[in-house]
Amino acid sequence: MLRRGSRRGTARETLQLQKFNKNPIITSRGHHKWESQYVFNPAAVYEDGKVHLVYRAIGEGGVSVFGYASSKNGLHIDERLNQPIYAPRDLLEREGREQVIVYVSSSGGSWGGCEDPRITKLSRKIYVMYTAFNSYPRVALTSIDRNDFLQKRWRWREPVFISPPGEVHKNWVIFPEKIKGKYAVLHGISPDIQIAYVDSLDFDGKTFIKSRPPDGEVRKGVWDSRVRGVGPPPIRTKDGWLLIYHAIDDRDPGKYKIGAMILDYENPEVILCRSSAPILEPDEIYENDGFKSGVIYSCGAVIIGGTLFVYYGGADTVVCVATADLEEFLDALKKGGAARMKKTKALS
Repeated sequence: MLRRGSRRGTARETLQLQKFNKNPIITSRGHHKWESQYVFNPAAVYEDGKVHLVYRAIGEGGVSVFGYASSKNGLHIDERLNQPIYAPRDLLEREGREQVIVYVSSSGGSWGGCEDPRITKLSRKIYVMYTAFNSYPRVALTSIDRNDFLQKRWRWREPVFISPPGEVHKNWVIFPEKIKGKYAVLHGISPDIQIAYVDSLDFDGKTFIKSRPPDGEVRKGVWDSRVRGVGPPPIRTKDGWLLIYHAIDDRDPGKYKIGAMILDYENPEVILCRSSAPILEPDEIYENDGFKSGVIYSCGAVIIGGTLFVYYGGADTVVCVATADLEEFLDALKKGGAARMKKTKALS
């Protein structure tokens, strides 16, 4: 439903998106030690007639691993594996000094491991970009053959760091198709969008993507005054690349909110339009009653039959989903409206 309103004398349209009324869709399972505490921040890919979710899980020992679940309709979980599909390994050691499973500060309730995956399918490969740690977060990349992924043969390629040593990086994503003949990696949107164009995604562990550090710029008087990073990989639409991102409002500190923008097809550094309000806010119990109150964080989104499904973690504790009619959602963004997610009982 589109609702008309006014802001500073200018008409706008507000699109009411839907939080699934049976959220959360995935919660921790105490009888599985590896996911007995928290499950959140899932990546998503739609393949072979179902949504495949790769979610972050934390259990005994405080180590982050990745679990797997799937859904035929995008809402109800039909399958969930009893063992993790990806866990920390020693393969990221470099010169005997850096290892993925050791770091000194907690993140989302864990004390080590692999975090916050993003999935991009390119040709016959499924790429997973995620946050790995030594004593600080770095971005790592692995991949798996599409058929192996669908058959649940977890033959992951040896992961490599793609962000430089000595620098803190998170929230990187790969575009789902080449741009101007090259692979594109989005590695920052604050203070401006940064995209690296590379000939190959076969990184050797010695060549890194370099980012300009954020300058701490604050946008005054807006909900996304401090942009925190990219959410899911960009989604190609009729209007451009749909990009979902995380931000903090300095007037409402301590809460992660989610917004959306549309980037130009050929020059995705160019923002064509941007949501004037959050598309998702932490206003439900399951988004505030958990390890980190007031935090919502999306790593996955898919389109099924003209419907946008956004998967996100609530309070760093559970997995949730929200939906919208894609065409109406894009139209609202283009018209300068505020696309907002609210809980309804329209979904069952």
